[in-house]
Formats: sequence, structure tokens, C-alpha cells
Amino acid sequence: MSGLIKNFPNDGVVTINRVILKPEYTIDDLQERVAFLCENVKTYHSDTGFVGGFVALNSGQVSNEGSTVGQAVESPMKGKEALIITFWRSFDEHEESHRSSTFQPLFKEVLELCENGNEEIAYNMLWSGAAYSAEQAKAAQEAKAKYKVA
Repeated sequence: MSGLIKNFPNDGVVTINRVILKPEYTIDDLQERVAFLCENVKTYHSDTGFVGGFVALNSGQVSNEGSTVGQAVESPMKGKEALIITFWRSFDEHEESHRSSTFQPLFKEVLELCENGNEEIAYNMLWSGAAYSAEQAKAAQEAKAKYKVA
């Protein structure tokens, strides 16, 4: 385990919410509501289990090099699907944060945007890592070449 997410414990939990926007809402609506929600979590739960997180929007790009189903050109979810990914010390601490009286009203406002309701799945972290520096990458490549490792 490497320190991709600073202070994330080896046995930490990652939660993923998949949001599909209703047609009448925009990315700006999502960004605004999620910003209030994330600020709340940082303010009230940084000392009770929250380690970090991010929100990612479907860009529409599909990797033909990394996909094994068809040769899609563009995802139909472009601009309307987002992932809200958070990192926690434990699942229990995550669940406690969601019972917070300050969290629930903001969470409901985000859910109003979702055509898919919400299902938040928790994952146990198996690995994370940051890229090598240029010098580290060169040394790793040289070692692999020297010892003939793929």
C-alpha cells in the first residue's frame, strides 16, 4: 500500500456513489450541491473518520485499449454521470457520518438530482499508489531490463 491518499489507513474503506443526473438538472447543479455536502463532511467528520475524497464526471471517452466489450467511441453517460468517491478509516465511521443532522438535509438535496436514486457501495482498499518520479521510473525500467522482468 502506498500513500496515494495521505493518511489513508491500510485497512480503510472506500465508498462510491454513482449519480446519474435527471435531464432537468445540469452539471452546475450537481457541483453546487455536492460542494455543500463535501464541505459539510470535511467540517464535521474530518475528526471522526473521513480521510478524503473526490468527485469525477464521465468525460464520454471510452478506452478502446482498456475495454473488452465492443469498440465504443463515446459513452452515452457523457456529462450526466458522476462518481462521488470517499475514503474513510472505517465503515462504521462512514455510517455514523450519514446519520448526522447536518449531513442529511444536504444529502437529500443531492438525491433530488439523481434519476437512479442512490446506492453507495463500500470497498476495502487492496492497493493504491502514486506514480514514480522520473528518476524512479528510469531506475525501475533499468532494473527490469537488467533482470529481464516484464
